[in-house]
Amino acid sequence: MTRDPKVVALGGGHGLSTSLAALRQLTRELCAVVTVADDGGSSGRIRRELGVLPPGDLRMALATLSGSGDGCERLAALLQHRFGGSGALAGHPVGNLIITGLMELLNGDAVEALATVGRMVGAQGRVLPMSPVPLEIVAMVSGIDPDHPSDVRRIRGQVAVATTPGRVLSVALMPERPPACPEAVAAIRAADAVVLGPGSWFTSVLPHVLVPGLLDAMVRTEARIVVTLNLAPQPGETEGFSPQELLDALYRHAPKLLIHTVLADEEAVIDRRGLTDTVHARGARLVLAPVAAADGTARHDPDRLAAALAPVIGVDR
Repeated sequence: MTRDPKVVALGGGHGLSTSLAALRQLTRELCAVVTVADDGGSSGRIRRELGVLPPGDLRMALATLSGSGDGCERLAALLQHRFGGSGALAGHPVGNLIITGLMELLNGDAVEALATVGRMVGAQGRVLPMSPVPLEIVAMVSGIDPDHPSDVRRIRGQVAVATTPGRVLSVALMPERPPACPEAVAAIRAADAVVLGPGSWFTSVLPHVLVPGLLDAMVRTEARIVVTLNLAPQPGETEGFSPQELLDALYRHAPKLLIHTVLADEEAVIDRRGLTDTVHARGARLVLAPVAAADGTARHDPDRLAAALAPVIGVDR
C-alpha cells in the first residue's frame, strides 16, 4: 500500500494512547474513537457537575497525537498538566477544563471542540468520542462474596467495574443502545484498518462494540479488523483471564464481528496452542511479535508495536 492507509483506533486511556503512539508512525490518516464512560477522577467530577462527556480519555488521545516543535509540545504538556493544591481545581488536568469549556462554548458540539484543540496542538489525526452522550458501564460479576462464589451481582460504573474483586461475566451500557458519533461511524466505514485494543478490556475496549452504530460500521466496513491483546491480566477487571478468554468475551459481545488479525506478544502468551485454536476457529490470523517494553513491565512499546502493526495494516516500512 503506497498511500497512507486510513486507520481508526478504538479504545481509551493508556492503552489507546500506546496504540496511537505506534500508529502515528505508520500513517497520517489516523482517527481515534474514544470511550466516554469514565466516571472517576477529574472526568467523573466534570460529568457529574456539568453533565458533559468525560474529557480525560479524549484529552490523552489529543496529547498523544500532538505535533512536534516547541509550541505544539508545550501545549500538549499543558493539556496534561494537573493543578496542585487542595482547592476546587486540585487534580484537574488543564486539558479537561479546556475541552469542557469549548464544548459549552460550542453548544455541546464535542466533535468541533476536539477539532479545535487538535488544531491548537497540531494533532496528527482526529479524535472523536464514540458517542455524543456520556455513557455508564454496567457489568454482571460473579465471585464478589467469597462465601457465595456463584452469586452474580450487577455492578455499575467504570471505576467500580475496573476494580471489582469478582470475575466480570458481561458488560452493557446505559443508556441502552446509545447513539454513535456519526463522524466515528463514517471513519470506520471508510477505513483501511480498524485497531481495537490494547486497554482495559471490559471498560475501554468492549464498550465500542456495545454501541450499535459503531458495531454495525465495523461489521459492514471493508477494513481489516485488528485486535491487539493485552500483555497481562489487570488486577480486578481481568484477573485470571487468559488471552483466549479475552477474545471469547469479545466474540460473545459481538458475535457478528469478523476479525482479520489478532496481535499478541510472543513472550506473554503461555498457551500458544490454545490461543491459536481460538483465533483460527473464528477465521482470523494470529501474529505473535515482540511488542512488550524491554524493561519487563506489562506495557507495549510503541516502536515495537508499530513494527508489528505495519505489515498487518499494509504499510511497507
